[in-house]
Amino acid sequence: MSDLIPPQSELVIDPARTAVINVDMQRCFVENTPLAAPDGPEVLRRINRLVGACRAAGALVVHTRGWMRPDRTNVGAVMDRLVPPFIVALYTAGTDTAELHPDLDVDERDIVLDKPRYGAFHATELELVLRQRGIDTVIITGIATSICCETTAREAAVRDFHVLFADDATGTQDMAGVDAATLHRATCASLSMVFARIVSTDEVIRTVTDEAAALLAR
Repeated sequence: MSDLIPPQSELVIDPARTAVINVDMQRCFVENTPLAAPDGPEVLRRINRLVGACRAAGALVVHTRGWMRPDRTNVGAVMDRLVPPFIVALYTAGTDTAELHPDLDVDERDIVLDKPRYGAFHATELELVLRQRGIDTVIITGIATSICCETTAREAAVRDFHVLFADDATGTQDMAGVDAATLHRATCASLSMVFARIVSTDEVIRTVTDEAAALLAR
């Protein structure tokens, strides 16, 4: 459990009512580009452990991709003003850097969701998919902690989903003179106050594994 948050009540996860929203584990955010988190490959390895355990227990896994059209018609005014074109190009459809990282654990049962904004709920069918499956809990993993992961967590919370935010299965990069570790810690602290419960990979794996075993024993 992260040291950011005081001890809480026992974590309970019903895999059948849970989805992992794995945010933007694309090549450009994992390694070898200006957008990559310093610990991107390690975050990816933790995510693979977490999604594997959650999937095996019966949870849904959703992998999102920041996905801009080559003609830039879905870039939008804010991104167009603030983000340099060479950065947007890294997560534009048709480029190798926009694809999910080849080492990411993606199963045929998973959903791959393309999104035009930082949050996974805006202008997508994510909420429809989750509601139709009776899902009320989401686990957030991915990159970057302080942008797409945080935005998705807040979007989920205001839609009354229970939000679990995986401290060690999310990562970010240095931004505007603030180092990645400080940004990550500040984001988790802020989310923990009113939006999400901060959890660790091991805590999630242990909980869903125990719940799956208990269901089999009934």
